[in-house]
Amino acid sequence: MAVVIETTIGDFTIDLYTEERPQTCLNFLKLCKIKYYNWNLFLTVQSNFIAQTGDPTATGKGGESIYGVILGDKARYYEAEKIPKIKHDRVGLVSMVNCGDNMLGSQFFITLAPDLQSLDGEHCVFGEIIEGLDIILKFNETISDDQHRPYQDIRISHTCILEDPFDDPKGLEIPDQSPPPTKEFLEATADEEIDDTEGMSLEEIEEMRKEKEAKARATILEIVGDIPDADIAPPENVLFVCKLNPVTNDDDLEIIFSRFGKIVGCEVIRDRQTGDSLQYAFIEFADRKSCEAAYFKMDNVLIDDRRIHVDFSQSVSKMRWHGKGKGIRYFNDNEQEKNKANQNPQRSSHKKDHIRNRSRSPRKNETSKDQYYANNYHKKSRRDRSRSSGRKNKSYSSRDRIESRHHTSRNDYDRNEKRYTEKKERSRSQDRKRSSRKIREVDNKHKYKHR
Repeated sequence: MAVVIETTIGDFTIDLYTEERPQTCLNFLKLCKIKYYNWNLFLTVQSNFIAQTGDPTATGKGGESIYGVILGDKARYYEAEKIPKIKHDRVGLVSMVNCGDNMLGSQFFITLAPDLQSLDGEHCVFGEIIEGLDIILKFNETISDDQHRPYQDIRISHTCILEDPFDDPKGLEIPDQSPPPTKEFLEATADEEIDDTEGMSLEEIEEMRKEKEAKARATILEIVGDIPDADIAPPENVLFVCKLNPVTNDDDLEIIFSRFGKIVGCEVIRDRQTGDSLQYAFIEFADRKSCEAAYFKMDNVLIDDRRIHVDFSQSVSKMRWHGKGKGIRYFNDNEQEKNKANQNPQRSSHKKDHIRNRSRSPRKNETSKDQYYANNYHKKSRRDRSRSSGRKNKSYSSRDRIESRHHTSRNDYDRNEKRYTEKKERSRSQDRKRSSRKIREVDNKHKYKHR
C-alpha cells in the first residue's frame, strides 16, 4: 500500500507496512483520505536526524488520530504497536511521534540519516519512502533556528492514496475537495514587491543604473583576467592627459604640472618600435590634493598649440594585487622590470653565468697546462691535428665524437684518454725523428760541399 505526499519542495511516495503495523497504517491512510495533512507545516527539521510534521496547529502539541476526529477528545490518541520491532536503521523511514505513555496521534517524522538508535523502542515505524528520496535529502540543507524550526516554509500541499485495503470507520466524513491554502501559508509565501527606486529622483536613478552597469563590466573584466578584483579602484593621485602635441615630451609636462605639487612620475606613452608619441600621458603626484588641483586647472589648456584634456586615471595596469585581504600596491616601471626578472630567476642566473664564463679566460697560475688542455680538449685536439698533418679541415677523431655526446661513460673516457695520450707521444716522436733527419741531411750536405 502506498501514499504520495506532495510538498512545496517536491513529491515522494511512502510504502506502508500494513501487515506489521495495521492499526497505525489505518490511522494514517484515513487521515490522508480526509485531507487532514493538507497544508501542514514541517515544524521541526534537524539536519541528519529527522523532519517532523502532521500537526495542523504547527506548535508540536496539536494533532489527533482518526478516532479523535470521529469520536472527539475521548479517543484523541491510540496505543502504539510494538511487535514486531522495527529499527530506525536507514534514511527515509516514516515513524509516528510518541505523544507520551506510548500513545500516538497524527504527528509523524521522516528519518534523514541511518542508524538512529536513540529512536528505537520509543517511536513506531510504519512505512518507508520508496520514491523521491532525493527530495527528503533536501531537508538536510535547510537552515533552522535554535528551536530546530526551519526558516523556509515547507508544507504538505496534498496527499494522494494509491490503494486503501482498510474499510472506513463508522462516522468518517470524506470531503468533496481538498481544502484551500491556509492564510499562514499565503502570508509566508507571498512575494513582496520591493521598489529600489522609490523616493529617488531621475538623476539618482540614472546614477544607480550606471553604477550597476559599471559593476557588471568590472565583474566581466575580473572573469576574463584583465583586472585582479572587481572592487579594485584606480589610484587617486594619477592624472590622464590626452590630445597632446607629438612634440611634447616628459620634461615639458613635468615642468608645466609641477606648479601644483611634487610630481613622482611623468610619462608620455610612446610606440615601442618607432618611439613616436601616442599623444597621451600619465602624471603621478605625491598627494591627492595636488592631483585634484591640476585636474580642475589644466583641463582644456593650450600646450604646444594643442588644447589638452585632463581626467583622473582609470588604468589599473600598474596595480599589483597581493591577494585577498592583503591589499593592492602601485609600482613603477623599475619595480616592474625587477619583478619580471624575479619571476624567472633560473633564466637570469643562467644568463649571468653564461656571460661570466664567456668573459673569463683561464689563467696559467690557476691551473696547469695539462689541466687546461683537459678542460678544453676540442681546441687542443684540433690544434694538434693541424700541426701534425698540416691540414685544418680534417674530420674529428673518435675522441671528439665521444666527447660530443651528452652521456659518456667513465670507462670510455679513460680508454679514449689513454688512446689520445699514446697518439700524442707518437706524434712527438715523429716530430723528433723528422727534425733529426733534417739535421743529418744538412750536415751531410755541408760535408759533401767541402770535399
